[in-house]
Amino acid sequence: MRRATLVIFLVALHALSGCSRDGIRQYTIEQFKNTLAVSGGSFSHDETKLLITTDRTGIRNAFSIPVAGGEMRQLTFSDDNSVFALSYFPEDDRFLCLSDREGNELYHIFLYDRDGTVTDLTPYSGARAVFYGWTHDLDAFLFGSNRRDAKFMDVYLMDIETMTPKMIYLNDAGYDFGWMSNDMTYMLLSKTNTTHDSDMFLYDRQKGEVRHITPHDGDVNYVPMDFSSDSRYLYYLTDDGAEFTYLCRYDIAGGGSEVVEKADWDISYAYFSYNGRYGVTAINNDARTEIRIYDMEKGLRVTLPELPGGVITSVGISKSEKLMRFYVNGSRSPNNLYVYDFATGRYSRLTDTLNPEIDPAHLVDAEVVRYESFDSLEIPAIYYRPHGIGAGEKIAAVVWVHGGPGGQARVGYSSFVQYLVNHGYAVLAVNNRGSMGYGKRFYGLDDMRHGEDDLRDCIEGKNWLAATGYVDPERIAIAGGSYGGYMALAALTFAPEEFAAGVDIFGISNWIRTLESIPPWWENYRKALYRELGNPETDREYLRKISPLFHADNIVRPLMVLQGANDPRILKIESDEIVEAARKNGVDVEYLVFEDEGHGFMKKENQIEGYRAIRLFLDRHLKGGD
Repeated sequence: MRRATLVIFLVALHALSGCSRDGIRQYTIEQFKNTLAVSGGSFSHDETKLLITTDRTGIRNAFSIPVAGGEMRQLTFSDDNSVFALSYFPEDDRFLCLSDREGNELYHIFLYDRDGTVTDLTPYSGARAVFYGWTHDLDAFLFGSNRRDAKFMDVYLMDIETMTPKMIYLNDAGYDFGWMSNDMTYMLLSKTNTTHDSDMFLYDRQKGEVRHITPHDGDVNYVPMDFSSDSRYLYYLTDDGAEFTYLCRYDIAGGGSEVVEKADWDISYAYFSYNGRYGVTAINNDARTEIRIYDMEKGLRVTLPELPGGVITSVGISKSEKLMRFYVNGSRSPNNLYVYDFATGRYSRLTDTLNPEIDPAHLVDAEVVRYESFDSLEIPAIYYRPHGIGAGEKIAAVVWVHGGPGGQARVGYSSFVQYLVNHGYAVLAVNNRGSMGYGKRFYGLDDMRHGEDDLRDCIEGKNWLAATGYVDPERIAIAGGSYGGYMALAALTFAPEEFAAGVDIFGISNWIRTLESIPPWWENYRKALYRELGNPETDREYLRKISPLFHADNIVRPLMVLQGANDPRILKIESDEIVEAARKNGVDVEYLVFEDEGHGFMKKENQIEGYRAIRLFLDRHLKGGD
């Protein structure tokens, strides 16, 4: 089946490449995916280069790039498993990377030595490791591992002279690691009770005691962020008494808390540079990232450069606190890496990631829109309108649903969305109720109502598209990945006549099985998942009610399913069974399985095959293509 489909791909590719509409060139998926994905950015010990992750080779590998500008240098050479750059060593050019096996999420931490030797520092069969960061004295790094108990991540210290790990916290209570104070006395821990309620704990390593520091009534979230450089205070986010999370600090000796910073939106995270000179705050400002940097010595906010066509999305400050690397991302521009000099205020661009064959003017800007749902609730969404819609013309469209539950569609570059829009589709990325970023009330509105009110929000998104006057209401599909894939299946089973077609990318078809088979390292979040979605022991009938698999005989519209064979979150059987059930109805069902992928498709060749298959499927059923 895959070979035959590939032949169709190649024929269509030849036919469409280079076509234009009103001067807007139509690009192939290969051209879109020849854009470079770049992430990370650890400064070397001498601050002359950055360690980054890119997919230049077709799969993610570690590269270095000079701070002064120049060519990237490839450092890792994997051709089968993605390698994610973590950090340079504090005093030399050794570096750490993270990698799993074909998407199974059992990550190991690897040391890459200066002579090219590669050492697995966490060679624990069946276990995963998480890199937490360097201790302030830079003699060791902290990491988590579930080698002792698959359910819980114990905390380890890796001495970089001997490369021997030492467990410093046995985590039998199911805490999440927050951070370690600079003096190594305190460890900040947290525990998720439900999606809307969590607690923080302070572990005193000298006394061997864990202190609960956030006793409270009702649902309040507490999220640890960082310690002050003098180890006197810890900083955290909370939504106590508010719709949006804000930044506070806790006096370790005195026990009191005070508010540090509030915004009109959620503060997403906050941290300090190595010596505490700069404080960084990120705000989720209406689906865009707003970075604020404060000079703690001067008590002033740092003026950041304003760059046309994008916003600063993440920053990292060097140990000397003289330099900062940052990324800029916009609707028409993928991530590009910059370096900023605090003393001079000058910055330079280190990457140019968009494929030079693509003219940014032929891409489209995202527009934040809002519409009323069935119950008058205002639903935020991100809208992408194609160029060159003629007077009286009716075009096809896609309602795109993000992952989660609890994720968010955000303004920024998406090669897949731009590919669809470039081929004439309007795309509405819906932030249905239950999405993050719009206050805790909005976030909780889908609890124990999945596939119901949130689906109706998506249907109202379809109606909003139709109301534009240029979108054909009979040619609107629904698509999404993970939870968004579930929503596509829910639409085709619970509202079978609403959408013209559905695209499910590793989505849930059977909530009972998914909740019974969650990865063991998600044990800390099991209770939260049950509170939001249902307990498979006590809410079995409800979960059966909202699971598309048990209602698959309702499917009457075309369905496409994509799945990674090694997905540990949404097992392949979820897709196998919904495909088998839908085919019994005699509808057109396409099924594409990637044997070397997990929850998300990391390899460029697979992204190309999958995205092109989706577009051709939509063409056939929404545009009448062959």
